[in-house]
Amino acid sequence: MTTVSTWTRNRWTVPGVSGLLVLASFVAQRFGGATVGDVLMVAAAVVAGAPVVVKAVRAALVRVVSIDLLVSVAAIGAVLVGNYWEAAAVTFLFAVGHALETATLDRTRSALAELVALAPDVAVVLRDGEQEEVPTRDVRTGETVLVKNGAKVPVDGVVVGGSGALDEASITGESMPVEKADGDQVFAGTVAVSGFLQVRATGVGSDTTLARIIHRVEEAQDAKARTQAFMDRFAAWYTPGTIVLAVVVGLLTGDVVLALTLLVIGCPGALVISIPVSIVAGIGRGARDGVLIKGGEHLETSARISAVALDKTGTLTEGRPSLTDVVALAPGVTQDEVLAVAARAEAGSEHPLARAVLDAARRAGLAVPGLPSSTEPVPGKGIVATVDGARIVVGNLALLAAEGVDGAAAHLVVDELAAAGRTPMVVARDGVVLGVVGVADRVRADAAEMVRRLHTAGVRNVVMLTGDQQRVADAVAAQVGINEVRAGLLPEGKLEAVAALQRDGYVVAMVGDGVNDAPALATADVGIAMGAGTGVALETADIALMRDDLLMIPQAVSLARRTVRTMRQNIVVALVTVATLLAGVLVGGVTMAVGMLVHEASVLIVIANAVRLLRRPREARAARLTHVKDLADARS
Repeated sequence: MTTVSTWTRNRWTVPGVSGLLVLASFVAQRFGGATVGDVLMVAAAVVAGAPVVVKAVRAALVRVVSIDLLVSVAAIGAVLVGNYWEAAAVTFLFAVGHALETATLDRTRSALAELVALAPDVAVVLRDGEQEEVPTRDVRTGETVLVKNGAKVPVDGVVVGGSGALDEASITGESMPVEKADGDQVFAGTVAVSGFLQVRATGVGSDTTLARIIHRVEEAQDAKARTQAFMDRFAAWYTPGTIVLAVVVGLLTGDVVLALTLLVIGCPGALVISIPVSIVAGIGRGARDGVLIKGGEHLETSARISAVALDKTGTLTEGRPSLTDVVALAPGVTQDEVLAVAARAEAGSEHPLARAVLDAARRAGLAVPGLPSSTEPVPGKGIVATVDGARIVVGNLALLAAEGVDGAAAHLVVDELAAAGRTPMVVARDGVVLGVVGVADRVRADAAEMVRRLHTAGVRNVVMLTGDQQRVADAVAAQVGINEVRAGLLPEGKLEAVAALQRDGYVVAMVGDGVNDAPALATADVGIAMGAGTGVALETADIALMRDDLLMIPQAVSLARRTVRTMRQNIVVALVTVATLLAGVLVGGVTMAVGMLVHEASVLIVIANAVRLLRRPREARAARLTHVKDLADARS
């Protein structure tokens, strides 16, 4: 019984049975059984056409004039006028085309199916000192899960014991295994390729990064692009218009077959499917590479990106600044004293530059006892703290001026450090400048390559937005080839800078971490979050990059442009097909069966063209391999 049910649900059953009946009809007619042949031909039309009629009726009940209705009217009309072969051919070809279309569309959605298949069904947890295999959904947050070599990680969590390597390609798109040890984060759906890990579960079931990715891809593939919405409105008028045209032609010419043929060649099948199949394939390709695009509308906008705005610290640089210079300026003050005073003030700050000062003080063996009695961070300028009753200022010259401190003695040193690409911070105590400390953040190895690829992809302007000083920003920009620098910006200044680029006519993409740059990300035409392992970034960013890899930015732009280019190609194929068939009918030579054959061929061409998006471009593969080799050589 199960076998019969499976057979009847198979997408090839209907066209297979219909095709056999058509063959049987030809055989019967060959041996003189004309009536039997006609009956078999009608049976073939009924087998292939019944599902089409059912769908047409269902659509009509909700006031939708569908393509199925055109085919149904044409097939029934052909039977009524005695053109049994035409009726069977149209319905059989339509059924074959539908089966091929379904099979190919399933492939375009394979990225989502592959993601769902990654989630393991069972997990091995440690309970009362014993290993216990349980369904993954029964794992509780905080429990210790064991991950052995070759197994899939069932939960999001943190390594609390053991070591090993994980293949994280399913989450980040990165093919190289990543070594994991105590304190490292792991994701559900990744695969252990060596070692043994004990993982404390922090996210289970729908609260894992994998589940959020699946949800996001699922929503994105169903979200319509602007062009697709236009095509839907167009089809809603086009299909009834085709019926009216066929009726008018039939009445004027008295040629029923011509009217029925017009119905068949007017089917907008390729046009209707041209955009959604491209969107699904493009978003699927992105998901496989760790590029999560929110939907068709965002994909179309990303294809028009002409300016990319990036933060400096943590995006173009590694985000791990270190102390490079300590200059004492006040008479009798040593470098250690300057550093110690700066460290005491920064002890109450969470700014990345504060960590660099504190680490340097610790390495120098300088004591940093306790916290300041008060700490007042000044966004974009520095910090003011009270330490042992003294007012300490650590920051730029603008902060000193605001505090009424004469910073003339520090100007020369500040200029020299800034020209070298380092961030100078003047240290003053009770209104007297003690010295200057310099901090530098190493520029990422792939920053220059990222800028070059953005230009190659067609981005006209790459802009750095930073709260750092102009000369520091200029030095970094010169290293990586940035076109434009906007320095000394407060958080609201970055938002205004993005808005200014838009007023200049740019379609702007803002790259940030999804949280700190939220206002600028929201203002930009496309918000791109890097290293988006968090639920916030996955939900808010228009494009979420699952790896902290700068080269994924031009990769995302190129993918969007390839997808939109494919959409346009498909629309042209669909329109040219209808126009050619219409001309063929008017000049003669195109029958109903030929019209349906050409239509189904155009549908398959459109789908096949979209499926090409699932392949990574050859030049991208070659460039990535070369880049990985270059990085490996540089590290060795």
